Amino acid sequence: MSQPTRRAVLTAAAVLAAPTIPRAQPASVKLGILQPVTGALAQDGDLGRLGAQLAIEEVNAGGGIPGLGGAKLEMVFGDARSTPDAGTQEVERMQSEGVCAIVGGFASPICLAASQAAARYGLPYVVDVGVSDSIVTRGLANTFRFAPGFGKVASVALDNLATLNDAAGKPAKTVVLVHEDGLFGSGLAKLMQAELPKRGFEILDTVAHPTPARDMGNIALRIRSLAPDLILPSDYYAEFVLLARTLQQQRIRPKGIYGVLNGAASNYRFVKEFPTLAEGLLDCNHWADPRNPKTQALRQAVEARGKSFAYNVMLNYSCVLLVADALSRAGSADRARLTEALAGSSFSGHIMPYGPTRFVGGQNEGASPVNTQVQGGDIKVIFPAAFADAKPVFPAA
Repeated sequence: MSQPTRRAVLTAAAVLAAPTIPRAQPASVKLGILQPVTGALAQDGDLGRLGAQLAIEEVNAGGGIPGLGGAKLEMVFGDARSTPDAGTQEVERMQSEGVCAIVGGFASPICLAASQAAARYGLPYVVDVGVSDSIVTRGLANTFRFAPGFGKVASVALDNLATLNDAAGKPAKTVVLVHEDGLFGSGLAKLMQAELPKRGFEILDTVAHPTPARDMGNIALRIRSLAPDLILPSDYYAEFVLLARTLQQQRIRPKGIYGVLNGAASNYRFVKEFPTLAEGLLDCNHWADPRNPKTQALRQAVEARGKSFAYNVMLNYSCVLLVADALSRAGSADRARLTEALAGSSFSGHIMPYGPTRFVGGQNEGASPVNTQVQGGDIKVIFPAAFADAKPVFPAA
């Protein structure tokens, strides 16, 4: 066998000594996150942004988007400033920056306007919270809502209220509805006005208030004069805190407070800062599956950053993972292909207590709310039984 020449040896050595050329990394995928982090809804927007950020970090730490060669997600954030007009302006900016989709909006008016603006560019829009059903009944192919709307929430809430009341011997017969006067609260109140009498409850009054609200004194006086068995509030966080504190100051004690999409009852900040007001509070709302280990891991991650665990975090976290799953299946960040992948989603890698993801007309038909109750300083799921980690206490007062 012939010996290698001196030139061949030197050539081989040079090849071995040469630095390895790294494989080119795929370009990051820009994802728009729209939240109101200034204005009246700033607390909710901040929590929504955090949920999205934690999901993006999880996707990137796990190797990126598999179907895109490991491409990382890059957040392009927009502050909706608690108004529809500002949300629309941010959609225009995100469009110019080349995002593949937008997640968020929080409030129904913001989601309604922002998704309409995104539709002009065929830009997929995933609603995180916005509960008004008009968001998904306009025939917009770009708009997807992962969580239930207020039609579904009202139906589940009132069915469960009737179940609670019947099991306790029907102690509650009269109710007063208190709601914010925007798209979310007014639409929900109209639904409950139609449905509560069918379930045996007499509505003594329906009281609306603005957001933000500065005083709840007159509302409390009205409630005192009517002396309802139950108060059913549908408010954002600050307004319910104000209402609850006013009721306490005036020593108004109904048999129960049963929130329907109550922004404070599903927020550990309220439980921590106002433990006496919170104890026993009932709510029907968005909430994660307490039996899912990922739920507890997410809560720990949120609290490690000095924030309160709330439904805004859970939904934005899940919505970003939904988009990541669709991107991988689409194998492309092309908006049309991503829209098609979202429409055909059967995503299950979330923490919500939902059935299989199935979008019909932009609404996830697998989504459903749960009932919670504050017990012993903790937020517990009491309905449905498949996800419950506590038994209800009713009447709570």
